[in-house]
Amino acid sequence: MAKNLVIVESPAKAKTIEGFLGSEFMVKSSYGHVRDLVKNNHGVEIENDFRPLYEVSEDKVQVVNELKKLAQASDWVWLASDEDREGEAISWHLKEVLGLSDSKIKRIVFNEITKPAILRAIENPRSINIDLVNAQQARRVLDRLVGFEISPVLWRKVKPSLSAGRVQSVAVRLIVEREREIRQHQSESFFRINARFDLENGKTILKAELPKRFATESEAQAFLEKCINASFSIKNLETRPLKKSPAPPFTTSTLQQEAGRKLRFSVSRTMRIAQSLYESGKITYMRTDSVNLSETALQAAKAEITKSYGPEFSQTRQFKTKSAGAQEAHEAIRPTYFENHRISGERDEQLLYELIWKRAIASQMAEAKIEKTVATIGISTTSETLTAEGEMILFEGFLKVYLEDKDEDESGSDEQNNSGMLPPLTIGQPLDLKDMTARQSFTRPAPRYTESSLVKKLEELGIGRPSTYAPTISTIQNRGYIAREDREGTARPYQELKLEKGQIHGKTLTENTGAEKAKLFPTDIGMLVTDFLTRHFQTIMDYGFTAQVEREFDEIAHGKRAWAEMLGSFYRPFHQTVAETIETSERVTGERILGVDPESGKQVSVRMGRFGAMAVLSQPDVEGDKPQYSSLPVGKKLEDIDLELALSLFRLPRSLGLFEEKDMQVNNGRFGPYVKHDGKYVSLPKGVDLFAITAEEAIKLIEDKRTAEANRTILKFEGSDVQVLNGRFGPYITNGNVNAKIPKGQDPASLTLPECMELIAAAEAAGPKKKPTRGKTAAPAATKAAKSTKRSTSTKAKRS
Repeated sequence: MAKNLVIVESPAKAKTIEGFLGSEFMVKSSYGHVRDLVKNNHGVEIENDFRPLYEVSEDKVQVVNELKKLAQASDWVWLASDEDREGEAISWHLKEVLGLSDSKIKRIVFNEITKPAILRAIENPRSINIDLVNAQQARRVLDRLVGFEISPVLWRKVKPSLSAGRVQSVAVRLIVEREREIRQHQSESFFRINARFDLENGKTILKAELPKRFATESEAQAFLEKCINASFSIKNLETRPLKKSPAPPFTTSTLQQEAGRKLRFSVSRTMRIAQSLYESGKITYMRTDSVNLSETALQAAKAEITKSYGPEFSQTRQFKTKSAGAQEAHEAIRPTYFENHRISGERDEQLLYELIWKRAIASQMAEAKIEKTVATIGISTTSETLTAEGEMILFEGFLKVYLEDKDEDESGSDEQNNSGMLPPLTIGQPLDLKDMTARQSFTRPAPRYTESSLVKKLEELGIGRPSTYAPTISTIQNRGYIAREDREGTARPYQELKLEKGQIHGKTLTENTGAEKAKLFPTDIGMLVTDFLTRHFQTIMDYGFTAQVEREFDEIAHGKRAWAEMLGSFYRPFHQTVAETIETSERVTGERILGVDPESGKQVSVRMGRFGAMAVLSQPDVEGDKPQYSSLPVGKKLEDIDLELALSLFRLPRSLGLFEEKDMQVNNGRFGPYVKHDGKYVSLPKGVDLFAITAEEAIKLIEDKRTAEANRTILKFEGSDVQVLNGRFGPYITNGNVNAKIPKGQDPASLTLPECMELIAAAEAAGPKKKPTRGKTAAPAATKAAKSTKRSTSTKAKRS
């Protein structure tokens, strides 16, 4: 038995570290936290200075028992969990659960998993930092109190099974407010003038723009008319040098933002890949708000830049962390070895590693030197001037490796980008106008949040910390408050006037507007809950207050404040607000009365029900009235529904005629529109209007589903539950309980039963994703919609 037991959080981390230590060390994993707050009575003794009550998680009992035996047989126990507050708390919980004395434990920390770093940590152990532990406990207890006390209020006043969180609810509020800002935006049009000039007998085109914008088409027309017989010439040339500096190396926040912009990774995907890269020793610790690099890293970056690009490309610099509360780790995210420009492994890991390497190496490279030229073009018939801009890179510097992307709200996408080299020009040079265009454009509201831009906003407001961004964004989506969606947009006409060869021609064109890619949209329930919480829990929903709580956690971590006192100052007024809200607030449904059905005289409204947003046809003043209900179409919110659309829902189901001598009906259910035929259901694809679908289109959907089901089974083994199936994301193996991936390059049809059994066993050992039990499966929209229809009286109601 080894004399030294090293405990880390993950098996991957354990495997990497074990290779660096000798036979006297045994490295084991705790698989994350080994205990959590009990689920009864908040898990906190409120009247006993908020003493937390912990219990070993059911799935960790065996792990704890094994670690206890190993700890008892070892001389020393080295607690090597991550160096942030969460990691410190894991070490403390292990000490408590395993019954370890202070004299037997050694706490070690490192921000990269390399042999020198591990050996250096072994040589410099410390004790557990109880201040960091208390900061984590304070966060956990506070979030438990908020969740456990507000959630029951939502069950009573809004809808069953809802939940609320301190940071999550504020994040949802940001998205709700942005959505309403977008909906309230009144777009105004304006006209932008662009000109093109022929140079060198048409071999070169000079592009220019009028800085002024015209509010109306007639104003733009008048300007073009002035230019019909005008002569154009270079009035002035201004050249000035510019320098561009590189961005700092990544923090958790900036890595999440840039991976979202450049790689289209979700925040959770970025962190999952970064965790894997860290645990395999390829990058430094990935939860950090520091932009500092160690002296060793600075020297290594300088050596690699000099070797790969030349000494003139190297410029050592140390960035300063702007956040006053920066505390998670002491170094930015960087590669552990700068000489490794790329790595082998999964494609996602390669992409993220390359991004991290480029950002870190670029941060230590020379500034880019640029020459910017602005040409002013005079017009003989007016005092207005056109402007052409160009840039020429004199020295690439860091641009040879990396350029930071911008969010949509920073990119200046409304402005024309004329960057690029200008052709040789001289003052007084006459120009030959090729054409001049006046194009109608429209003002736009602030863009919807992406996951990346939401992280940036949360960081700007001081809400959350590096370890909380990803779980916060995942949670609000998983709870159904926010949806990450693509939107196709709609066609919008615009006017264009063109001056060419002395003639002005106008035409109407169309453009796609409102198209969105991976944007965050609030759901109806998200908007309803946000309105309720903002009305009754103003303190909790206040951005400044949430940021102040984070600063108080920082004070606890630095030993400047007692965590029980901090919790007490928050909890008592909060608990009073909860009690008052339960007593005095009314139940909210978001009901909007749309009008009256002209056929029945009944009231038509929309509101939130137990199973989601719905339209209601009722007679509220009539005793014993039985309302009719109909689910709203997918993608429609309570605020979108008007009387006409609501009435059309009550005319469903709509018959499409016979197919194979059986009726086809199109209907709308709780989970979306579908076609019913011969007792089977087919979901309508996204974008297909249930009120416009034809019989021919429905028949094709039915036949396509039959084909897909017939081709679903690739292999079936006699006497075994094991099958090889075609799934949504490609072929896979299943035994009805565990699903296993098929190795890349392997022909699914050539698999044998023993090979399938081996792959299933490996998937189960690695932590299988169990097939959901019946009733919890994410069923197709059509099947769910059909069940919803059976529960609803409205969609069966016949309209005369």
